[in-house]
Amino acid sequence: MLNEKWNELADVKDELSGRDWFMGTSGNLAIKVSDRPLQFLVTASGKDKRKRTDEDFLLVDEYGRPVGETHLKPSAETLLHVEIYRRTNAGCSLHVHTIDNNVISEIYGDRGEVSFQGQEIIKAFDKWDEDAVLKIPIIRNYAHIPTLAKEFAQRVHGDTGAVLIRNHGITVWGRSAFEAKKLLEASEFLFKYELRLLEHKPIQLFRVV
Repeated sequence: MLNEKWNELADVKDELSGRDWFMGTSGNLAIKVSDRPLQFLVTASGKDKRKRTDEDFLLVDEYGRPVGETHLKPSAETLLHVEIYRRTNAGCSLHVHTIDNNVISEIYGDRGEVSFQGQEIIKAFDKWDEDAVLKIPIIRNYAHIPTLAKEFAQRVHGDTGAVLIRNHGITVWGRSAFEAKKLLEASEFLFKYELRLLEHKPIQLFRVV
């Protein structure tokens, strides 16, 4: 099971790195290995995610602590993944920093969320009604990770979801690695679309005054 999950997460990492979504060793990925006890693989801190090695991930427990002896250090945002797995039945969670999601989080940060309606791709989030609205919350980027995790946890509802951290990045989660990746791709599509649209409209119309 551990090797299977390792390879599954490594495949996701390879695909996302091909999109150049891991600038400066940023970002982190996690995949659940067991429920009882809660254990999951998470990216090791400071690794070049464009490369595939035997030290890309390490196994951690329900508190985000390494399971067994290792010189590897869990990614800084491991506590965000902990909150997801404690509160939902999600099987995979992904966190990336892109220019698009950072800019969107700054434009709409004062609103505390960014909303999308009338976009076909929001069906990735199981939004099927014609007038459905997708709302992605935006939270403050606390430097103190336990504080950030506490704030983040308040936005974690259901087995799938997405949360933007202002000028930091996006975290998505799904029941499987495939679903989590689908939600991440859909989110980044929406951010890119919104920014392209804003190029043709006065930006002050979209800011909170």
